[in-house]
Amino acid sequence: MAGTQKILLVGCGKMGGALLRGWLARGLHASSIVVVEPFVAAAELLRAELGVPVVADAAAIPGAFAPDIVVFAVKPQGMDEIVPAYRQHASTGAVVLSIAAGRPIAYFEGHLGENAAIVRTMPNTPAAVGRGITGACANAHVDAGQRSACQELLEAVGDVVWLQDEAQIDAVTAVSGSGPAYVFYMIECMTRAGVEVGLPEGVAERLARATVAGAGELARLSDDPAGVLRQNVTSPGGTTAAALDVLMAEDGLAPLMARAISAAERRSRELAG
Repeated sequence: MAGTQKILLVGCGKMGGALLRGWLARGLHASSIVVVEPFVAAAELLRAELGVPVVADAAAIPGAFAPDIVVFAVKPQGMDEIVPAYRQHASTGAVVLSIAAGRPIAYFEGHLGENAAIVRTMPNTPAAVGRGITGACANAHVDAGQRSACQELLEAVGDVVWLQDEAQIDAVTAVSGSGPAYVFYMIECMTRAGVEVGLPEGVAERLARATVAGAGELARLSDDPAGVLRQNVTSPGGTTAAALDVLMAEDGLAPLMARAISAAERRSRELAG
């Protein structure tokens, strides 16, 4: 990771912390980062564990520190009070990278200036183990160098997909932002079903977790479409085919998942509106 970029990280909860650790692991020097974290215990832990400079608020940022990128990793409900304090950084050329759900680009332009360079993103929680994926979109004021720098920061915790239309962020939220919860629920359901057919709960959960994790890794590493991978597991007239007859029925998993993702996409639009 390029050591010349200076990063101002505003908020260092789970997602901000995952990003920070990813940057440091990729070689970004701690002196290139300033973290704004108002909670004293969290700030002390960051200083002790990672050796990064931590301040309580925007007013405490060292005057000599001129960030190239300002990353907002705070909860959406607190942003109205926080964002305006960073207008000076946006006005002097820093690109603003937001991972806050439900806050469109226009929101940041309203608080930081209509000419501010803004990148809006939707990461997901597997970023905590470096296996996330982030949907990102930029406004017209983000230049090629800023976009590349933002991509490098986001790639520290997984893959990045750039969107042409900000409206697609709601669909990204529904598919991958909320998606880990769907997978975790599938593990729960597989575990309960395993118990119902005679397995001890601990064994059923271990089998379900390992199967989902292994199948996901196989899908990640394979160039074959998911449909081909499914067919490779399915022998005609066998046990997998019997299960898929249920899952792929007219009232099976496909329409259920379509309704679930549609509901999440609709709610994402409502929250951003």
